[in-house]
Amino acid sequence: MSTDQPPPGQPPEDDPFRKRPEEPQPPPSTPPPASGSPYGGAGDGGFPPPGSGSPYGGAGGGGGYPPPPPPYGSDPYGGGYGAPDPLAGMPPLADFGKRLLARIIDALIIGIPLGLIQWGASPNRWTVETDQGEDATEVFTKAYSGGGLLWTLIGIVAYVGYDWYFGKKTGQTLGKKLLGLRVAMLNDGSVPTSNAALSRAAVLWLPALLCCPCIWELVLIVTILSDKPYKQGLHDKTGKTVVVTVT
Repeated sequence: MSTDQPPPGQPPEDDPFRKRPEEPQPPPSTPPPASGSPYGGAGDGGFPPPGSGSPYGGAGGGGGYPPPPPPYGSDPYGGGYGAPDPLAGMPPLADFGKRLLARIIDALIIGIPLGLIQWGASPNRWTVETDQGEDATEVFTKAYSGGGLLWTLIGIVAYVGYDWYFGKKTGQTLGKKLLGLRVAMLNDGSVPTSNAALSRAAVLWLPALLCCPCIWELVLIVTILSDKPYKQGLHDKTGKTVVVTVT
């Protein structure tokens, strides 16, 4: 191999990332190079010969090339020094303010018609009973009626079904479509599968509808804001999804 310096702007001939044709093997009488390979092999100029794989021990292509980067969203939490950016190739993650506004729009789209129907069909969700106290005063008690339980179940079907249907169809509820957002599978960016969309919708709405809407919404907000690097709430982690901006 010539010791002349390469022309300016061209990589040196012993660059491990430059693919070169196979060179003829030296005759047996030729002594090995003076300097040994820093990787433990007898390469040219201390580098592994062409076709020996990545100089960093990966399963790369020939000529010492490093392995190709992982696909969209792969290796979400692992990787050491020099690992590919986990967000490489992914559309921009959705802004939290837009996500929150889209959620409010979706809740109103379902909640307003459902509330009007419920009010017209069953105005007495709570039953009020009176009782005579020991001091001759009336005591009012309030109990949850059977109609209230029925409407709770109807609400679960409406909210979960709405998010599940649009999630598996396009990844966009009406609120997300209005604000240019989309739910995507973390591993490849595709539209969520039916199972992923259903599990995501269930975790998103069930706790809020059954027991503690304010607390649960606060939990989801905290998990979205604190999660790195994908801004996943608990419902996103359950469905293995992310919310991205439509480009």
